[in-house]
Amino acid sequence: MNGMNYKEPFVNYSRQYKNLEREIDAAIKKLLSEVQLILREDVERFEKNLAEFLGVKYAVGVNSGTDALIFALRAAGITRGDEVITVSHTFFASIEAIWHNGAAPVLIEAGEDFLMDPARIEEAITERTKAILLVHLNGRACEMDTIMEIAERRKLLVIEDAAQSLGAMYRNKKAGSFGFAGCFSFYPAKILGAAGDGGAVSTNDEKAAEQIRLFRSHGQKTKTEIVTYGFTSRLHNIQAAILNVKFPHVAEWIERRRDIAVLYEKGLAEVSDIKTPPAPTTDGPYFDVFQNYVLKAKRRNELFEFLKEKGVETLIKDPVANHKHPGLGLDHFLLPYTEQLAEEVISLPCYPELTDEQAQWVVSSIKDFYHGV
Repeated sequence: MNGMNYKEPFVNYSRQYKNLEREIDAAIKKLLSEVQLILREDVERFEKNLAEFLGVKYAVGVNSGTDALIFALRAAGITRGDEVITVSHTFFASIEAIWHNGAAPVLIEAGEDFLMDPARIEEAITERTKAILLVHLNGRACEMDTIMEIAERRKLLVIEDAAQSLGAMYRNKKAGSFGFAGCFSFYPAKILGAAGDGGAVSTNDEKAAEQIRLFRSHGQKTKTEIVTYGFTSRLHNIQAAILNVKFPHVAEWIERRRDIAVLYEKGLAEVSDIKTPPAPTTDGPYFDVFQNYVLKAKRRNELFEFLKEKGVETLIKDPVANHKHPGLGLDHFLLPYTEQLAEEVISLPCYPELTDEQAQWVVSSIKDFYHGV
């Protein structure tokens, strides 16, 4: 990712492209030759595929996962003076989307699974609270029974940041299908990745879907009728065409990620200085898709450098907790466990094209570090 020639890269974009090269090139050639460039058939087909996959009525393609969050909150009526509960342990877009709507983010602690701790929600609710923006992080859905019960009882809307959890389920229901809206990213490194930025909002609310279609395209209902202020945030037809080629492979890619997670979990079981995520199961409430395979590791920074020397590319996504960045005005939130996670978590390579042999090399390299080899 940073240009170094890693033996085991964090993501291998070129290998996935090579596997689908003929289909991707044909799809791009077709739309260019037919001049199908903006909000055309490929976008419509992708939106239909995504809605059916998630089990919702509507999906609206937009330019990025960040815009999906901003538009979902705006469609929910979130505005200046409102408060929205979310977490600090997330990609910053979850928080900045609240700010861009004029509302105040209220940050609560993560739980042991790195996701929003439902036990911390009620104490954060005030008379200004309008919504909960939860984050299905790393390919695992949040504990939705408790969250939805609180939201319904306290009359709060639920927005799901599912950017890292396409296909993840809680009690056989997919992330992005529980609340008022779900928000997805198709950044290249995602389970379903475009060749650039891309995003979508999922919803069962017809009015919300209509509003988001307006927001993404200058508020224009027709070429000559503008009904609201909007943006330029359309999912490009080229990106949609690429996503349509890849979509039929999502299920097998998820299963491969789960296989790699099993290999990591078994291989690292004897290393006491790290904590691995829960192993994938089929009989419990969670179906995890392992967008990221994240360890909680002692001497994390040293491990990162050691693996780099071994040719293993890992990722320390947020070495500083979001609320600790001085320019954001969020340092009044006291979140010691979130700050600990920022100091200890590290993501291992976990992508469908990773071979068993490569994954074993990652395991053996981590063992070498902790066992002093």
